[in-house]
Amino acid sequence: MSTRDRRKPGWSPAQVSWREWLGLAAGLLAVASLFLPWTQLSSANPEVSAALAELPAEDVSRSVWKATFFGWLAPLLVAISGVCVVLLGQRPLLRRSGLPQLWLIAASVAACATVLAWVFVEWQFGAEQRAFLAVSGVNFDAASGRYLG
Repeated sequence: MSTRDRRKPGWSPAQVSWREWLGLAAGLLAVASLFLPWTQLSSANPEVSAALAELPAEDVSRSVWKATFFGWLAPLLVAISGVCVVLLGQRPLLRRSGLPQLWLIAASVAACATVLAWVFVEWQFGAEQRAFLAVSGVNFDAASGRYLG
């Protein structure tokens, strides 16, 4: 039996390990990324770039909430699992019952969702909009929120 399993019952911030705090920090960072732009439209053509500059900011840079399901699934999943690990990680029964596996599975699902969000980055626009933007030479670029998330 490890020394971690012989701790006093109850929850104490002093008994949370650095790995658990790191998991919570990752979750909080993921939540912070939800408030940043996730998709940015750009173009190499100066005329199209000037036209994009005249559009409202919410049309040119999109938040995660206008993205696909995969866009906001990963940050929320990491945040929820980070909170679960910090709050429930001090209970030996839960640690032996699979709490570390919960973190591993949640991180794996979040990684898969992140990959799918990158693949389907254009899907936040309708089919007609995607066709028009492609003909116009507009690129769908990742913004700061997507990199941080």
